[in-house]
Amino acid sequence: MAKICPVTKKTSQVGGGYSNRTRATQYNPIGKTRRQVNLQKKRIYIPELKKHIIVRISTKGLKTISKNGAYATLKKAGVI
Repeated sequence: MAKICPVTKKTSQVGGGYSNRTRATQYNPIGKTRRQVNLQKKRIYIPELKKHIIVRISTKGLKTISKNGAYATLKKAGVI
């Protein structure tokens, strides 16, 4: 399963992992690091369907669901 949030479409990113002093000397001993998205496995109740659904969703996506409602957000994302 890909590490991607179905609501926000967030995925992993590649970033540098070295200090400003290292950057100033043009020497990079650490290299690139992969930064993963903060995915949580959540069981969400949808009152319109009268059932629970389990989704792997980012924490930002959970805030979106609490703001806009579970049914509208997940239907727009194509989960249900």
